[in-house]
Amino acid sequence: MLTTKTSDGTLLSVEELIECCDPIDLPLERPTQTDTAAVLYSSGTTGTSKGVILTHANLISVISLLKWSVSASSSQDDVFLCFIPMFHIYGLAFFVLGLFCSGITTVVMQRFDFQAMLDVIKVHRVNNIPAVPPVILALVKLASNMKCDLSSLRAVGSGAAPLSKEVTDGFREKFPWVELRQGYGLTETCGAASFFALDEDAKAHPGSCGSLLPHFSAKIVDIETGSPLPPNKEGELWLRSPTIMKGYLQNEEATTATLDPEGWLRTGDLGYFDEDGFLYIVDRIKELIKHNGYQVAPAELEALLLSHPQIVDAAVIPLENEEAGQVPMAYVVKASGSALTENQVIRFIADQVAPYKKVRRVGFISTIPKSAAGKILRKQLISQTQQQLNSRL
Repeated sequence: MLTTKTSDGTLLSVEELIECCDPIDLPLERPTQTDTAAVLYSSGTTGTSKGVILTHANLISVISLLKWSVSASSSQDDVFLCFIPMFHIYGLAFFVLGLFCSGITTVVMQRFDFQAMLDVIKVHRVNNIPAVPPVILALVKLASNMKCDLSSLRAVGSGAAPLSKEVTDGFREKFPWVELRQGYGLTETCGAASFFALDEDAKAHPGSCGSLLPHFSAKIVDIETGSPLPPNKEGELWLRSPTIMKGYLQNEEATTATLDPEGWLRTGDLGYFDEDGFLYIVDRIKELIKHNGYQVAPAELEALLLSHPQIVDAAVIPLENEEAGQVPMAYVVKASGSALTENQVIRFIADQVAPYKKVRRVGFISTIPKSAAGKILRKQLISQTQQQLNSRL
């Protein structure tokens, strides 16, 4: 073990290691902007986690974009709060690079705790919180029942996972003085892609994650044919910008499948642009539930479930079915003291959706498994469900 010098002499210190070794002249290597600057691993929520190679040029580009966004959103004098993991692209790009290079005051929490977050906001008079949907949901569902002072808050951002219109509306109703803006990005784009510079635009386009950042190009393509689609037509989102990754570490097959020869990144996200150029993300294409030839987005059903006053959190997964192929199954976290039943949940959703989108089964659990960035770990729930079904055979 290497450490600094200790009084008992039981450990080898860095200073002692330097003193006992002969100096070595290392060749001077001058990095270029195309050299690898960082390798971050994708979340792996829909497949195997892959090492995303980001270059110096990628990071320089995202710093420039974040410095622009600070100015565009009038956040230069805000006090920001950081609880996003800095090993995640959201934390790395936003806090380690963007805000630091913009000279912004940032309060850093060692680890996330909801009550501790509320206390930090009060003590340090935090104005701006880049957050994730589970935190915003908790503010909507729990903050009113806890002792807290959020009067200093001016703006809250949401990223890393979709934020539903229902949660957005609930937040605005509970905290009308706080601006709420959703953004969109991937590890493969250095966490950047779209953004709301103005709260008025965010309010006028509920459910959207903003318009494209400067230097970004995008197109929506048909999943089957690859043909470009017009506004308000759902398809796969493709992106191109200076922030796009170099490729996947030691995975040429995945790199070729994701980056086309013209530099377009196939995001794997189903979405569309409206006639004003604002982006809407429906869900991950790989997570769509295939029911009798129809495609059901889990995120849509989760948003409806979260609008129920007795549901604290929810996740929807595909359940294999001999007749329909797959049917939606919901996992639900009930509010404390709730006597909510499976049939009540099924009827609640059935009253609001087309027949093919109905939830067919409901399981009640204590927590929804999520990644450090707040993404639902559906693979874990699917595996858990399959194990339960197998044990009954």
